[in-house]
Amino acid sequence: MGDGRRKHRDMEATPGVAAAPRVRVLLPLPLEPGTYDYRIPRGMSLAPGTFVVVPLNRREMIGVVWDGPPDPDLPAARLKDVIEALEVPPMTASLRRFVEWVAGYTLSPPGAVLRMAMSVPAALDPPARQVGWTLAPRPPAEGAVRLTAERRRVLALLAPGEVRAGAALAEAAAVSPGVVRGLADAGFLVPALLPEAASPFARPDPEHPGQPLAEGGQAEAARALREAVARRRFGVTLLTGVTGSGKTEVYLDAVAECLRQGRQALVLLPEIALSAQWLERFRRRFGVAPALWHSELTAKTRRETWRAVAEGKAPVLVGARSALFLPFPDLGLIVVDEEHETAFKQEEGVVYHARDMAVVRARLAEAACVLVSATPSLETLTNAEQGRYARLHLDHRHGGASMPAVEAVDLRKHPPERGRFLSPPLIAAVTETLARGEQAMLFLNRRGYAPLTLCRTCGHRLRCPNCSAWLVEHRAQRRLQCHHCGHAEPPPLACPECGTAGSLVPIGPGVERVLEEASALWPEARRLVMASDTLPGPAAAAAAAQAIRDREVDLIIGTQIVAKGWHFPHLTLVGVVDADLGLAGGDLRAAERTVQLLHQVAGRAGREERPGRVLLQTFSPEHPVMRALVSGDLDAFMRAEAAARRPGGWPPFGRLAALIVSAEDEREADRAARDLGLAAPRGEGVQVLGPAPAPLALLRGRHRRRLLLRTRRDVAVQPILREWLSRVDVPGGVRVQVDVDPVGFL
Repeated sequence: MGDGRRKHRDMEATPGVAAAPRVRVLLPLPLEPGTYDYRIPRGMSLAPGTFVVVPLNRREMIGVVWDGPPDPDLPAARLKDVIEALEVPPMTASLRRFVEWVAGYTLSPPGAVLRMAMSVPAALDPPARQVGWTLAPRPPAEGAVRLTAERRRVLALLAPGEVRAGAALAEAAAVSPGVVRGLADAGFLVPALLPEAASPFARPDPEHPGQPLAEGGQAEAARALREAVARRRFGVTLLTGVTGSGKTEVYLDAVAECLRQGRQALVLLPEIALSAQWLERFRRRFGVAPALWHSELTAKTRRETWRAVAEGKAPVLVGARSALFLPFPDLGLIVVDEEHETAFKQEEGVVYHARDMAVVRARLAEAACVLVSATPSLETLTNAEQGRYARLHLDHRHGGASMPAVEAVDLRKHPPERGRFLSPPLIAAVTETLARGEQAMLFLNRRGYAPLTLCRTCGHRLRCPNCSAWLVEHRAQRRLQCHHCGHAEPPPLACPECGTAGSLVPIGPGVERVLEEASALWPEARRLVMASDTLPGPAAAAAAAQAIRDREVDLIIGTQIVAKGWHFPHLTLVGVVDADLGLAGGDLRAAERTVQLLHQVAGRAGREERPGRVLLQTFSPEHPVMRALVSGDLDAFMRAEAAARRPGGWPPFGRLAALIVSAEDEREADRAARDLGLAAPRGEGVQVLGPAPAPLALLRGRHRRRLLLRTRRDVAVQPILREWLSRVDVPGGVRVQVDVDPVGFL
């Protein structure tokens, strides 16, 4: 807390004096119910949404004055005073409702959700005013102090009443900072507060000439979105279209209309690495960059951005899922780009899906919401088909480009050489592409060199000590790493189980191993690996994208980071090294996700005048996923997927909620899971599956068990879950995480 804040003094109720007014304050703590009652000191006025400093035990905390009456039965003697109301725009009513809605839907304490909306406490302090120099009102008499040429240059730069920073003044006058200090010592300059800094975010110009929209599909879709924003009412529109059809340019037209309306726009991206080319498109359309929000920002930038959003000085913000909780005073549009992406699901802490919460935030703010995808999720498609969402579709690629031809390479007929992973047809296609001076991409959704290391003598597999997962070899960094908990260790020289030296061998490919094979096949090709390991942030991703656009790269080898959002005009061939990879396991959405991922990565090919080609290496070319990708008929695939889920009441035709029980002691986890299983709810349209060990039965040192609640679509799961959890006394060392609408089952 700042030194200037006055300290709290308890003021007990005085007999015969009217009771001091009270107020509820929600604190950013993961406690139920999360609100505490405080007295309002004389002379202080507090409205709901005001940020306040309050005492809690022996410390001071910042909270928010919350709606609703305080507890009238709480004795006044037990109450403490609010210490201070902060000079920051209050939390809007719509954001307060959003905090409550998310808490209720996810069964999280409201304070835990509030903490996400107060993620930058430093932004609640008023910005520090900087001190500069101005001309003294009564300078020394002429001749009393010698004025050198340097001193005269400094004085000539300052107009009466103007305040400038000392360093800037010295630089402009081409003198040392000591000359400025000398003028102050001599009485020619006096300190003064510098003017408040202008917003770091320039206002985007909605009339700035951008890329012309194609008549017909693009122009009509843009007009519909502009009208949706101009209505200033809640509504959801699903914008679909083939990859490369210009969906971004279309929804940027809706952003322009939001700016004309004087409201703020929020664009959510699933991967911050995608922001590089997106920002370039935004600048072309509006002349300036938008505000950014993601985990890579410095503390100073996060503070400035949060404050600018709250004060309405950040008209457009693009960010990751946490940007949903920023304090927009007048949100007019939310765009969720690549709405099908599982990266929008937060799996830790408050478990929520940003796509679904974006719809709620838009409804509470009376804003338009646009969900965008070339491969929308089955949940979103169903909402559109049932009339909950409007739908706009772009049939053709922008600029006359055609969709790439997709072929399945049957690995049973065309196997790679022993110890290799690229088939002869794929090798030939890459060789031909590079010979024509075009770019090629090899896609494998596996980081590192090999996903498994085993001993060829005894069969021992190197596992993570903290998780039920194999250690992934990263040969370039000479380490074995767990991609779940981050544990890393150097590769052992001998098998830890049998002690045989030199017996450990890598099994299966990762992108590093594909790079090794590609280096041997095409030694002259300039290669680039695009994975989260090699592109740690937006700046690295932007540099890689620019190198590809500038044709400094011939062959791209990448994981899912290359699958979405990128526009590489000279890329004409995409080879998928293992198209079957995502189909393993019993995940409900495995086929849907595989179609989405591979269609997106295929869409990187042939986006301009040269035709594109996609080769899918698979052991199952007859699989519905492969047939859908080859034929290009994704609508038929999604209809078949819906027909398969509907009879069993699986989402989106039923509801799911998971309970994940975890403990450091395996027996405690088993006992708690057993007790929850015995207390499981029963009734028509309600079924509980489990308990059973989670696929990742050990994660970060905690043993995990899962129970799955399945209900009819018309059954609200939250009351059932609350009543279920209230019947079981969970030990202190056991955690029970609730995941409403799970998208993963690890």
